[in-house]
Amino acid sequence: MASKIKVEQPIVEMEGDEMARVIWQMIKDKLIHPFLDINLEHYDLSIGSRDATADQVTMEAARATVRHGVGIKCATVSPDETRVKEFGLKKTWKSPNCTIRNHITGTVFREAIMMKNIPKLVPGWTKPIIIGRHAFGDHTSATNEVFNQPGKLKMIFSPESGGPPQEFDVYSFSEEKGGIAMCQYNTNESIRAFAEACLAVAYEKKWPLYLSTKNTILKAYDGAFKDIFAEVYAGGWKAKYEAAGIWYEHRLIDDMVAYCLKSEGGYVWACKNYDGDVQSDMLAQGFGSLGLMTSVLQSPDGKVVESEACHGTITRHYRVHQKGGETSTNSIASIYAWSRGLAHRAKLDNNELLRKFSLAVEESCVECVEGGGMTKDLAILIHGANLKREHYLNTEGFIDAVAAILKSKVDSF
Repeated sequence: MASKIKVEQPIVEMEGDEMARVIWQMIKDKLIHPFLDINLEHYDLSIGSRDATADQVTMEAARATVRHGVGIKCATVSPDETRVKEFGLKKTWKSPNCTIRNHITGTVFREAIMMKNIPKLVPGWTKPIIIGRHAFGDHTSATNEVFNQPGKLKMIFSPESGGPPQEFDVYSFSEEKGGIAMCQYNTNESIRAFAEACLAVAYEKKWPLYLSTKNTILKAYDGAFKDIFAEVYAGGWKAKYEAAGIWYEHRLIDDMVAYCLKSEGGYVWACKNYDGDVQSDMLAQGFGSLGLMTSVLQSPDGKVVESEACHGTITRHYRVHQKGGETSTNSIASIYAWSRGLAHRAKLDNNELLRKFSLAVEESCVECVEGGGMTKDLAILIHGANLKREHYLNTEGFIDAVAAILKSKVDSF
């Protein structure tokens, strides 16, 4: 193909931190800009930029993603007290992922990237499993506090109608040193949108859908998830599912985790926010690596997508990189963040060449790894204690190998 593929509408690009930022630039230089004529609306979400702008840059990026329909995000530092001291921050800023997800709302869908030659910790998983993680409310928006003296904790709801407030006694702290507390919430509207999104994705895949909760303990809170999913399924999806030979089922999370480990895969698993955070990491490791997992936030109406790498900023590799040492950092999840964002841009714009390109990017990654070109984290899964330097590529070498395969594919368009 002689000329670059034209991407008509802008894409929001959110740059991140540490080693993730290093490989992000390599991906742009070697896999994006050589092939695409693209307008990237750039937002620097590095921890220094967020601190300097009092985190306003994160909200600006979230609003821009909604405005343009597509955002592609690099991994970022979510600071704890140690990081606050390390970077000299004004405060422990919220995770930018939480800020963006709460603005866009919707559901985070995470799916394993399967490679035939990468051994799985759960060998029975012969088909992918998609986690649908509710991305609104719960622990990511919770108010949590420390109380250093005795006292009473109450929860109060004040109706907008002007009726008398509802007051609930939560706990009486009698010890001199007090304790801790957390209050979290969700909305019926958000849970309903979560149900619709999960049911739609499972139906598109022609896979069954499972929702897991702990409604036996949280009878009102988790019971609402269970009841709303059942209502949405019965109201608009049951006949479609039955015609397609698939089903929806609610399970206790204890039972669902056990079933998951024994299953062959091939279903969508709808999880509440915290459960989805934990279980998606479990799935990634079970399928081989956190570097082999896609992560896409989809708005309730399906029009807005924010894609990201589901791993962190890879600090340990970054320390080696800073000292000039060789790294072998897996960039596949970050590459797929670009491919999934580009695929949605192609869908919105009806851009067939861009759609083909996004698919070619993913195929190039798979072909590279299955052909023996991989980073150290994947090579060690194959060779174990017999691993030698010749078995893996360094960080840039892997991206170069993917770029060579991608060029041959794009040249044939």
